[in-house]
Amino acid sequence: MIELLKSRRSIRKYQDKEIEMEKVDTLLKSALLAPSSRSKRPWEFIAVTDKELLKKLSQSKRHGSQFLEEAPLCIVVIADTERSDVWIEDASIAASIIHITAHSMGLGSCWIQTRQRFSEEGMSEDYVKNLFNLPDTYAVECIIAVGYPAEDKKAYEDNDLLYDKVHFNGFTNR
Repeated sequence: MIELLKSRRSIRKYQDKEIEMEKVDTLLKSALLAPSSRSKRPWEFIAVTDKELLKKLSQSKRHGSQFLEEAPLCIVVIADTERSDVWIEDASIAASIIHITAHSMGLGSCWIQTRQRFSEEGMSEDYVKNLFNLPDTYAVECIIAVGYPAEDKKAYEDNDLLYDKVHFNGFTNR
């Protein structure tokens, strides 16, 4: 698992290649297996493969979402905010599991933060909510772009890890 985590990097360039439906199913199954506070499971997921929708989603932020237009898949991570007061944490855990699962299958992924970000038209979250006609009680945490990597990134090594951020039995001020 450590080697998997070391080699997982954010990928923003993808091959022009469809992702097999079995892999998409595995990604969604992994998301549905994500833990949540008190098993409330406030998260839900919108898998997008339609090129026109991907293009529209690539415009969901002023900066940092444009590469989504070239991705073969994205998973929009949403949550019912009335179902849990910690929906942000629960949705974030599910999104992280999507990343790790994608990488374990030879796919690249990248988190596109949506909550509290801006599009050219206003809030990114509102843009996405309008695009999918989401109910008012739902929020958008992020969009996970997924595809076969068209870029190589070096894995982290042990000496890249910030061990000074680890504390035992209390906080040590440096």
